[in-house]
Amino acid sequence: MDQQLEVFIAVAEKKNFSRAAQELHMTQPAVSQYIQALEREVGTRLLERTNKYVKLNKAGEIVYDHAKEILGLYTKMQRLVDDLTNKTSGPLAIGASYTFGEYILPHILANMLEEYPLVNPTISIGNTRDIAEFVLKHQMDVGIVEGDFQHDKLVIEPLAEDKMFIVASPDHQLVKKKKATPQDLVKEKWIVREIGSGTRKAADNMFKSLKISPQNMMEFGSIQLIKESVEAGLGISLLSQWAIRKELAMGTLKIIEVDGLPFIRLFSIVTSSPYRTKALDTFLEFVREVSSNGGSLSQ
Repeated sequence: MDQQLEVFIAVAEKKNFSRAAQELHMTQPAVSQYIQALEREVGTRLLERTNKYVKLNKAGEIVYDHAKEILGLYTKMQRLVDDLTNKTSGPLAIGASYTFGEYILPHILANMLEEYPLVNPTISIGNTRDIAEFVLKHQMDVGIVEGDFQHDKLVIEPLAEDKMFIVASPDHQLVKKKKATPQDLVKEKWIVREIGSGTRKAADNMFKSLKISPQNMMEFGSIQLIKESVEAGLGISLLSQWAIRKELAMGTLKIIEVDGLPFIRLFSIVTSSPYRTKALDTFLEFVREVSSNGGSLSQ
């Protein structure tokens, strides 16, 4: 059954029997046989076929979604059994929101792999909402997310505090003021992340705390793009201390001083099962080290 699901997922994602066969190192007739066997077992057709492509029908979408989760659980089960007799090793699927994933995670992994070279991590970067969904469906072993995140079906462990500052280009008028007021900030053009991002939620919470509702906002899907845009004078933004370290040191970004800031948010560890591989436990040990200094990330 697991082989049928693996073949089905490949066909669904490649939208083509030949490309799926090539990826799986199988013949096209063998791929077709697996799909037909799965459809007989499920009791209905799962794919709509044309001369140019295949695509999922409604039943296929249901099977695809659950097949990903089933194979994720099956793989985790195999790794847990292997862990009983083997050293810390094997695959580790990590999801992280942008700030943690791009600015903190690489340093953690470098330290871990120096000591445990047999661990094979794969990293996926996304917004907080998407990472949590992948962990819930067992398509990732662990997620590191931003903000005050809650979910009744996931295990959430607060990890560390993150300080966030309002930044602008060096020649921005508010940089030159000793203290900017909420009335100053509400008039500015804000560059923010998309809904679902931990950084966007932090910005929205900050607006509430300052009792302002900026009307001039642009949504960008990348922290790097936001930084480049702020540097170019396109607007101002609220960003993590970790995302702006180099720019502050180089002087290409400056902090706008405001009463009540920096804004403090949390990084949290998200998992979905009490059963953990040695590779995951080892990774979590290294991750927790970043919060060993009074619960704050230290540089």
